[in-house]
Amino acid sequence: MNMKPIFLSVGLVALAFACGYTLHGKLHPVTQSDGRVTGIGGIFFKSKDPKALRAWYKEHLGFSVNAYGAVFEWRQASDSTKKGFTQWSPFKESTTYFAPSTKDFMINYSVHNLNALVQQLKIKGVTILDTMESYDYGTFIHIMDLEGNKIELWEPNYSAYEALGKQMNSITIK
Repeated sequence: MNMKPIFLSVGLVALAFACGYTLHGKLHPVTQSDGRVTGIGGIFFKSKDPKALRAWYKEHLGFSVNAYGAVFEWRQASDSTKKGFTQWSPFKESTTYFAPSTKDFMINYSVHNLNALVQQLKIKGVTILDTMESYDYGTFIHIMDLEGNKIELWEPNYSAYEALGKQMNSITIK
């Protein structure tokens, strides 16, 4: 069996991919000013008994829980000397915080340049549910996705978030 045509085909596909990837980067460069999601900032879901559920996760899965849930600590890919955090929180099943969504969950995405992202979303006709709210630990806004899921967008201030956790004597999961 002659392997030359196979290697040539694979080589051409790889070259086409590399050229397309490079060209896409030149035509559509992502800049530091672009608003974009950079990770998952939190997972929120409804629970019959959030306190009991937090205790279950602590006992059975080793979560370090606080009054709101648990916080996972990680390192940022762009600078491994910087920390990042993801919040895990069960909410009372009667919460209205996820409204107008009727779903039992809400995802919080961490965002770089929330202002720019919100402007892009408005131009594209995405439903913006409220106005931005700022706290020491970050800025938030809520949107709806195509299937009626409420999404929380968060431009974090991780150093203030970490300080708040320490103030609450919260231990992160590493």
